Amino acid sequence: MVVLGIDPGYAIVGYGAISYRNNNFTPISFGSIVTESDLDFNRRLEIIYDDLSEVIKRTKPDAMSIERLYFQNNAKTAIMVAEARGVILLTAQRLGVPVYEYTPLQVKTAVTGYGKAKKPQVMEMTRRLLKLKDVPKPDDTADALALAITHTQSAGSGLRKFMIDKGIK
Repeated sequence: MVVLGIDPGYAIVGYGAISYRNNNFTPISFGSIVTESDLDFNRRLEIIYDDLSEVIKRTKPDAMSIERLYFQNNAKTAIMVAEARGVILLTAQRLGVPVYEYTPLQVKTAVTGYGKAKKPQVMEMTRRLLKLKDVPKPDDTADALALAITHTQSAGSGLRKFMIDKGIK
């Protein structure tokens, strides 16, 4: 199974594609899509669409794992992230990649086994599970890899298999 994890944003979109076979993780490709702050916002969304399309075509994922949005204090920022997230979901839909959403609590639990783990703990476990020399930078990239790992852990459960078979996301 190849899973593409996505940490959504409009300035930085972290991505991480991993292969999961026989209880082993293999990183395929990871990095970030960066848009410049001085660009028109619609142009930034277009860059996200174009670059993510290329990532999907290159990595050929069986599934996309994305962080479920939660509102922050800044409504304007939340709306802009939601718009970028919509472009990300559209990209997956157009290229035929099923999307699964996970909360930060689900990610922490899947990666570290502890739902109250701190961000550095999640990042270090992600590095270890993927046998990487260093924690990927920027943080958005490490978060995306953690999201991909989360799907591999959730996809193996009986409930998740049932949901997939029934087309429930």
